[in-house]
Amino acid sequence: MYRFLLTPRWLGFAALVGVAAVVMVMLGNWQLHRYQERSATNERIDESSRVAPVPLPEEVPAAWTRVTVTGQYDATNEILVRGRTVDGAVGFEVVTPLVRTDGPTVLVDRGWVPPAPGGAIAMPKVPAPPTGEVTVVGRLHPSESRPESVTRRDGKIEVRRIGVDRLAQELPYSVYGAYLLAEEPAEGFTEVTIKHENSWQNAGYVLQWWLFAALAVAGFGWMVYREAHPKEESVDRAELADA
Repeated sequence: MYRFLLTPRWLGFAALVGVAAVVMVMLGNWQLHRYQERSATNERIDESSRVAPVPLPEEVPAAWTRVTVTGQYDATNEILVRGRTVDGAVGFEVVTPLVRTDGPTVLVDRGWVPPAPGGAIAMPKVPAPPTGEVTVVGRLHPSESRPESVTRRDGKIEVRRIGVDRLAQELPYSVYGAYLLAEEPAEGFTEVTIKHENSWQNAGYVLQWWLFAALAVAGFGWMVYREAHPKEESVDRAELADA
């Protein structure tokens, strides 16, 4: 009854469905891996807000580790990061190097400021950093990928993304391998909050790809059944016509 499955036509069709199902299962597995990664990141974000800060370690720890850093701000090499959105408004994040005596300089994101009137990239009014030795508490943020070209405007470095290694090339000292999101920013700044990653979107994709794989196999099985039982289908149609 099922000898037709050995014909080239059906063997090719079975191979095509099999390959498609395997690919869809693999895509589902990849999305599952992304879901697990993003869920772990969200757990680290939540955990970091509940623990006491620790002194900045020599080696870069896991992202979002809450640390304390002591040094002096270098306002002459301040960095403006344009095109950053907070509460639906586009402005600048202000990153100021914190020069330490016992280790590499740490780039500190002091917070967000709105642009001056005239457009989203109009030079903002930036509050000056405190002078003298300060201690900053915040959470470490990994260097952002795909850094763009660095420009200078009104004596300040300006970029679109915070690429630590790229910015280190513009500075006269060694730079720590992650930057710090400062907590409780000074007056004039809006705190840059850490957002959870959308892990549930990946979970939805997992179910979607696995469902597609199951439907492909089930559809193939239904076509095999119809091919193997053509008389039953003809009888059913004849009975419906007589009725």
